[in-house]
Amino acid sequence: MGGFSENEEALIRISWEELMQNFPHISLRFFTSIVEIAPEAKDMFSFLRDADEIPQNNPLLRGHAMKVFKLTYESAMQLREKGEVVVEDTLLKYLSSVHIKNGILDTHFEVLKEALLKTIKEAMGDRWSEDVNRVWAAAYDGLATAVKQEMKESIDGVLQIL
Repeated sequence: MGGFSENEEALIRISWEELMQNFPHISLRFFTSIVEIAPEAKDMFSFLRDADEIPQNNPLLRGHAMKVFKLTYESAMQLREKGEVVVEDTLLKYLSSVHIKNGILDTHFEVLKEALLKTIKEAMGDRWSEDVNRVWAAAYDGLATAVKQEMKESIDGVLQIL
C-alpha cells in the first residue's frame, strides 16, 4: 500500500469534518448497518447484546463508533505522512487483545468495513464519490491489516508457549 497524495488527504479531511457535524446520528447508522449486514454481530458488542433495537443514546455505542472512525481517519493521516499505517504499539496490543477475546475473525473486519463505507456514503449524500470511498477503504484496510497482524503474532506467541 502506498502513501496518500495531498488530494487524497484532502478528501479524508473534508469528509471527516462533515461526518463530525452529526456524529451521534452517524454512530447510530454505523451500528444499524453492522447489524443489517451481519445480525449475529450484535452479540459481539456488550451495548447491543441484550437490546431489542440499536440504543439511541448509548455512550458506549457512540464511543465505539468514534474509535473506529477516528482510528481509520488517523490511519489515513499516517498514509499521507509516512506512506503506511503505523499504529502505536500499546494501542495495537490492546486492540489485538480485545479482538482476540471477542473472537473477531477476518470476516468481521469485512463487515465493519462495509458498514463504515455505507455509513460514510449515506452521510455525505451527493458529496460522496468513488474517490472518497477509495481513500476511506484504503485507510481502513491499513488499520485492519495492522490489527490482524498483531492478533496473529499474539496467537502464534501463545501457541509457542503451549
